[in-house]
Amino acid sequence: MSDTSVISEQSILVDVKDTYHVITLNRPDKLNSFNDEMHRALYAALEAADADESCRAILLTANGKGFCAGQDLGDRVKPSADAPPPDLTQTIGAYYNPLIRKLSSLTIPVVCAVNGVAAGAGANIAMACDIVVASEKAKFIQAFAKIGLVPDSGGTYFLPRLVGSARARGLALLGTPISAAQAQKWGMIWKTASAETFLEEATTMTQELSVGPTVGLGLIKQALIASEDNSLDEQLDLECDYQGQAGRTPDYLEGVTAFMEKRAPKYSGKA
Repeated sequence: MSDTSVISEQSILVDVKDTYHVITLNRPDKLNSFNDEMHRALYAALEAADADESCRAILLTANGKGFCAGQDLGDRVKPSADAPPPDLTQTIGAYYNPLIRKLSSLTIPVVCAVNGVAAGAGANIAMACDIVVASEKAKFIQAFAKIGLVPDSGGTYFLPRLVGSARARGLALLGTPISAAQAQKWGMIWKTASAETFLEEATTMTQELSVGPTVGLGLIKQALIASEDNSLDEQLDLECDYQGQAGRTPDYLEGVTAFMEKRAPKYSGKA
């Protein structure tokens, strides 16, 4: 079954598969940059996926030449001599922060297929996903400093954790674009593939995750996130707790049984 639906005047496309959702950014004429409507539509699509019990993974991608150019600057009131500048505190608090929090809190895997330029918030939204597969033509740019701004959408959180402090400082302060190959080498993304195959590879990966042991995968995500702040002792205790939870799922029994019977497991994704 596949049910393709359009949310909010086609700024976001949602294709509902049997076990996963494909969410596509769809403002290609604007390099999929965000206006308020697209923010609301993407958040709604993530909420819908989270609420759908049959959805066990998400594939996030984009139409056109670019993945996402961040904020659509034309969607903000332009400051003038007799008008105040736009309230970016309101924009970040109302739209970008809830979006990143939603992505990070999802207990199902999120695969991101980056087709082209991912700039500003676009780069950071990709980093908020679990696994990023990028086209060889993709570039990642922390463009904020070029217009006097600070990386948002989790940029100052994700960058140093993924690439280290020195590289994070260079990328954020200089706004230097890096290729997909360099992003992979530095550990910012999972892998790079050809422009012809990257989406197919990301789709195959999403399909595989969507029929996996969903509860266990969610616990893995939560444990890795917690490890950023936990001590070793705290993390060992958390692993003990999560392993107990995973060991009580039907999928654990199925996985062990399938291994013993030398067959492929058939996971239900149920707790």
